[in-house]
Amino acid sequence: MTVHVSPAAPSGTPGPPGRLRRAWAAAHAPVPGVRRWARIAACAVPLVVVPSSVWRVVVVVFDDGTAEKSGNLPAWLPLQVYVVLLSVFSELVAFTAVGLIAAWGEAVPRWVPLLGGRSVPTAAAAVPAALGALLLTVLWTAAFVADAAGVTLRGDPAPSDFPTAAGGWEAAVFYACYLPLLLWGPLLAAVTVAYVRRRSRSRPAGPR
Repeated sequence: MTVHVSPAAPSGTPGPPGRLRRAWAAAHAPVPGVRRWARIAACAVPLVVVPSSVWRVVVVVFDDGTAEKSGNLPAWLPLQVYVVLLSVFSELVAFTAVGLIAAWGEAVPRWVPLLGGRSVPTAAAAVPAALGALLLTVLWTAAFVADAAGVTLRGDPAPSDFPTAAGGWEAAVFYACYLPLLLWGPLLAAVTVAYVRRRSRSRPAGPR
């Protein structure tokens, strides 16, 4: 008698990583009609945000004087927690660019209550993305112009402990981490245009 034994994962091998990999692949998988350059641009958006996020977290963790640099934060919100939350939020916002080339940017995932499975109107995704691209382009361009002029975005003189004022390797690392943010807005704008064009082509023709 032949005994059929179903394959099992090796002892101690957890299942979740496999599911995480599949979820990651599904979230990034492009829908039919996505051009290669648009896929590269969409996936590059979260990557250009990573260096600045890491820089903020590292500086806050290793800077002994962070307790005195809480600025206008409320007393109940530690600076370290704020910086980590800001970095996570930035990455999540940047990741929405991937939705402009993936299936979840055209149809709401089925696990979402009430709205799962419904088609995403083109304008509902394209308008916020276009406004975000414009805002990000203006914001980071203005930030670097202000930095070159030695002032803050408000026009006040840059503080003496600002990383770019230190010069040397500190300024070099700062620029290496923050200069990629100049690409965030233009990359998002390009992907948004490709998204609108693709969705327009996929619409069924109306009655003639």
